[in-house]
Amino acid sequence: MVNPRTVRAALRWAPAITAVLLILTQISYPLTTGIGRDLVTAAVVLLSALTALTHAWATRGPRWAAGLLLIVSGLGLAAEIVGVATGFPFGCYTYAQHRLGPELAGVPLLVPLAWTGGVYPVWIVAGLLCRPGKPRARTRIPLTALGAVGWDLFLDPQMVSAGQWSWCSPLPGLPGTPHIPVTNYLGWFAVALLMAALLEALDRRDAPADRRVAVPVVVFLWTWLGSTLAHAVFLGLPASAGYGFLGLGLLGIPLLYTSARRMPVRSAGHGTM
Repeated sequence: MVNPRTVRAALRWAPAITAVLLILTQISYPLTTGIGRDLVTAAVVLLSALTALTHAWATRGPRWAAGLLLIVSGLGLAAEIVGVATGFPFGCYTYAQHRLGPELAGVPLLVPLAWTGGVYPVWIVAGLLCRPGKPRARTRIPLTALGAVGWDLFLDPQMVSAGQWSWCSPLPGLPGTPHIPVTNYLGWFAVALLMAALLEALDRRDAPADRRVAVPVVVFLWTWLGSTLAHAVFLGLPASAGYGFLGLGLLGIPLLYTSARRMPVRSAGHGTM
């Protein structure tokens, strides 16, 4: 018979373990090419989603984790299927076929899991930047959407460079990334706004029993600062390094500032240094 304490202990440590594996796998990305890079990409997506879901389960319970998966991956898949078929809301684009596993309506099934792995840490950090109380959702929802766009300022140029998808929209893009239309980021903001609103509704129904947030915060900071370094130095994508740094920095800089303010300051007296 399985010991419940053993299960709780395993669940407690699972998010940290998967987060470490996620970071190590992402570090290996610039060192790979071809099929090896596709496998690393798939592993990164699976580990990021697993980190988000195990943390949600450990801190909020299995029902909340299931809701997270349904809301973010479900909406993500629907948006991608509509986007590939019609060009709305992101613009005209197509996925490379048979590179990231099984597909549905031209969309690799790993893609909606990537939404969950990427949006969840942004949503957690957005919550840390908001004051408690009823007006909190009014700030957290748009902050989450902005953070999701910031993440995509890294993601889209990296995946387009790797050939995972390509754009066919005639609309202009940002300087330095002209092949990605600005409608893509507007679409991301709109979809993430809806995701964040539904997550807030879910959170009001099932409040967290455990408020530990270290794992998603570390994943967020690693995504922000690690991607900036990788794009600027290892992937040859300086424009997206700058855009992504500024985009996720809308949440990352206030996060570092508030974290520094909350750190206890030791007295310099009594011979301490």
